[in-house]
This record gives sequence, structure tokens and C-alpha cells, in this order.
Amino acid sequence: MSGPGTDREAYYLLKDVSRAINEFGLIAPGDRVAVAISGGKDSYALTHLLLSHQRKVPYQYELVAIHIYGSRGYPPDARPTLEPWLGNNGVAYRSVEIMFPPSEPYPPDCFRCSLNRRKALFQAAAELKCSKIAYGHNADDAASTTLLSLMYKGQLETMAPAVPFFGGIVTLIRPLIYIPENRLLRFARRQGFSEAPLCSQAHTSRRAQVKQLLNQAGHSRDQVRTNLWRAARRQMGF
Repeated sequence: MSGPGTDREAYYLLKDVSRAINEFGLIAPGDRVAVAISGGKDSYALTHLLLSHQRKVPYQYELVAIHIYGSRGYPPDARPTLEPWLGNNGVAYRSVEIMFPPSEPYPPDCFRCSLNRRKALFQAAAELKCSKIAYGHNADDAASTTLLSLMYKGQLETMAPAVPFFGGIVTLIRPLIYIPENRLLRFARRQGFSEAPLCSQAHTSRRAQVKQLLNQAGHSRDQVRTNLWRAARRQMGF
């Protein structure tokens, strides 16, 4: 679904994406950007907004979507709804299936699943000659990472907007870092994105519990989220 409200929301979301890209130098002319697309609201919104940004800027860069899925549901397989949407929007894409060794417990824990998914994503991005990998992490993800780090590691760390790997051959970027999750959820609903099923462990992980804790801040949540990320940024020097 689209309409004036959706267009207005997209305009302001794109301003925040452009702000992050410009402030942190996330995308440069000639980049080939791999968008990690899970089929969730954040990755749909990320792809949609980068397509808009790509049309707006006075330089050229390429987008290619990469979907990582597991044959037994970890990570969830979003191809039935995701691939038609990408095709209709003219986005080149690759879907990659990952397998877990028979010797490992199944379903895998969040750490193992995340590690295998990232390895597959980086390998696919390298094969596609991508210089950047865009994740759909939002402002709430950054704040919850800061709180997780404080609670379980005793350190003030967060998600950086850009993280170089392999000597800068490829850089992980987070163009949605300034956008709160509730705005992305509202935008996804208005756009009618067909979200993939959530992982069965999505509501029981430490990250989910910390997000629930942040939600309990009520009207102060925006200020708490901002302060957490600002403090971690200052500590980490970006």
C-alpha cells in the first residue's frame, strides 16, 4: 500500500539514510554494494531506501541483494516472497543456502547461526566483487548492542556505522543507523512488505530481552536510545 503518508515517511527516512551515508562516508562513487536482505522489515526498507538514494545522488553505484537461508529453517527461507519483489524492483540478487554440520546441535544457537550466515554473506559478496555490505541495523539495534555490552561484558561498545574487513577490501555499512525501529515498522506496513517468518528464537534471545527492557522506558525511550549510542560513539571515537 502506498499514498501521501507513505511518500512523506519515505522522504524523511531517506533524509536520515543520506545523513548517515554522508556523515560516515558509507558509499562512494563506483561502489558495488551487497545488501544483506533477510526478508524482514529492516532489510526491505534498506533496499527500498537505497534504491531511492541511488536515483537521487549525482554519482553511480551498484546494488545487489544477497539472501542467506538454511534448508531447515535457520535462517528462514524468504525466497517465495522476496525474489518476486526484488525482480519487480529491478534489483539483482543471489540466494545462498547454508548447511550446518551434522555434528552440531540443531537448531543452532544464535551465535553459530549468525556466524555461519555472516561467513556465507561475505563469501557471496566477494564472489560478486562487492566493496560494501549493507546491513539493516537500526537505531534501536545500536542502542540494544550498547546495553548488551554494558550488561554482559562491562564495556561501552556499540554498532559502528562502518567497519572495514580484510584490510579495507570490503566494508560493512549500516545506512539505517539513525532510524528508530518503530518508524521502519510503520513504513513497512504502509508499503505492504511481505515479511518472512521470524526465527523461532527471535523473541527469547538476549538481544530481544534487552529491546524489551528499552521499551519499558516508555516516552523516555528516544532519549535513552540517543544517550546510549552517543556515549558509545564517544568512547569508540567515531
